[in-house]
Amino acid sequence: MTRMPISATEQAVAHLDARTWAAANTRMVTKMISEFSHELLITPVKDGGDDNVYTLSLDHGVRYRFAARVLELEHWHIEAGTLERTVGGAPAPLDAVTLITELREVLGIGPAALPIYLEEITATLYSMAYKLAHGGPAAANFVDGDFQQIEAAMMEGHPAFVANSGRIGFDSVDYRAYTPEAAAPIRLVWVAAHIDRAEFACSADRSYGEHITAELDGANHEAFIDRLVAQGLDPADYLFMPVHPWQWHNKLVYLFAGEIASQHLVYLGFGQDTYQAQQSIRTLFNRDNTERCYVKMALSILNMGFTRGLSPYYMRGTPEINDWIDQLIRGDAYLQNKGFSILREVASIGYRHPQFEAAAPKTDAYNKMLAALWRESPINQIEKGQRLMTMAALLHRDASDASVIGALIDASPLDIDSWLARYLDAYMSPLLHCFYAHDLVFMPHGENIILVLEDNVPVRAIMKDIAEEVGIMNTEIELPGEVARLSVEVPEELKVLSLFTDLFDLIFRYIGASLHTERGYSQQAFWQQVADCVRNYQVAHPEFADKFARYDLFAPEFKRSCLNRLQLRNNAQMIDLDDPAGNLQFAGTLVNPIAPRPG
Repeated sequence: MTRMPISATEQAVAHLDARTWAAANTRMVTKMISEFSHELLITPVKDGGDDNVYTLSLDHGVRYRFAARVLELEHWHIEAGTLERTVGGAPAPLDAVTLITELREVLGIGPAALPIYLEEITATLYSMAYKLAHGGPAAANFVDGDFQQIEAAMMEGHPAFVANSGRIGFDSVDYRAYTPEAAAPIRLVWVAAHIDRAEFACSADRSYGEHITAELDGANHEAFIDRLVAQGLDPADYLFMPVHPWQWHNKLVYLFAGEIASQHLVYLGFGQDTYQAQQSIRTLFNRDNTERCYVKMALSILNMGFTRGLSPYYMRGTPEINDWIDQLIRGDAYLQNKGFSILREVASIGYRHPQFEAAAPKTDAYNKMLAALWRESPINQIEKGQRLMTMAALLHRDASDASVIGALIDASPLDIDSWLARYLDAYMSPLLHCFYAHDLVFMPHGENIILVLEDNVPVRAIMKDIAEEVGIMNTEIELPGEVARLSVEVPEELKVLSLFTDLFDLIFRYIGASLHTERGYSQQAFWQQVADCVRNYQVAHPEFADKFARYDLFAPEFKRSCLNRLQLRNNAQMIDLDDPAGNLQFAGTLVNPIAPRPG
């Protein structure tokens, strides 16, 4: 008997069985208690005489009990299988949404924001259940995994954020069409944008014509020109631009209807190439022609603290900024020796809707609905025998809780000490140099770093997402043209947090904990590796001695910057990108694990 194909309606709920849902909730509640404890939103207490058992007592007789180890940087590692919830002494199921409602007063979520946050939590649970149901490759299989197979296999959207896969705006069909874990092939919608409304910018090594020829198949290009001519339009009056299919169907056909009717915006059709969504969701990788650029497009869904639009005003300066950063890195002998590079955003296009522009500030989401950029592919930067993996993969634990970093070390010719030394030299050393030599900071989280591996050992790092997530923390430096927007005024005492928070707390805290709990690698040994990397850099660069003292990475403690507190305070716009330091949320301090200690 031939089985009927499963409908989209059935597919939407195929992974929602009781066992998988319970497993997703257990993962989520475990993470919530760990991260909320780290941010001092909650304070579990030791349960009687057992040093490793903690309880969290809440109103109405609710109690959570679990075994945990509190590691460096107050990282709460909750032992698998130990977390239990009781209500009035009776066992009760673990439920992430219920936990948020139980903690609503503690978390300080306003009544208007709470339902939206609960929607994000529920959507994140839905995503977790999907990933658990589909299994994904075992951590050991990442060793031989393809770049894009690995990208689709990530279990966590972000290691610190609890509500990290909200994607408010997607329906269940969109989920299977456009999310990174679904890994479905995506073809881009192309439109012609009139030059009265649209602006194209590109790097100095290309032109509009050269760029479009390189990124769009000839047959597509000719068909699009013919479509304009058939409507009596002059192709010279238009610029071709890609649009995310979701954005076209859900935003542009309605909100840009007048622009379409007046032929300022003309639908051309679908491109031939298929793409795959990356962890950043609005950035797509070309699966058919891997040497072609990533395409990043406006996608007006709410996800992890922002509506993911793209500003046409920012787009016009993006290639110039990327060229400047690229030249700085290429001109620095130390960075070249480390193999550090960026993926340039080589071209951009933005469309300004005159009515929304007149009605709302440029920073408003309604003025970020139609823009795109092209980013270089990392495939063009690797040599024979090398492979790629985003650094986010190092933090990934598979459905059996095995770590990818452990699997990579096992498959390499190095022991843990040597492997970590190579990794830190490839990743941390260049970032130290950018900070101390150039006052240059990136947002070097796992998804923004691509590691180049040889024999399963990191040999160098490639940074991406440049124009929107880079800053020059020295306002006295004169910067040319659009590059001037990189100048950010940050209080002196907060500058070094770009290293303490982004590296120590948001990357190394998890790697150190994973190696300790899975491989028995001591916390002391891990943080000694980090300290050695810093010391080696300092010894090699005595010319920055005054900066080493002013921005001291061996200080006894540093401010605890809290990402979940940021999202809880305003889950629609966590920070003002024009004043990123002004919105940070702090809760006390963290003991610096590489600071010299008495005794």
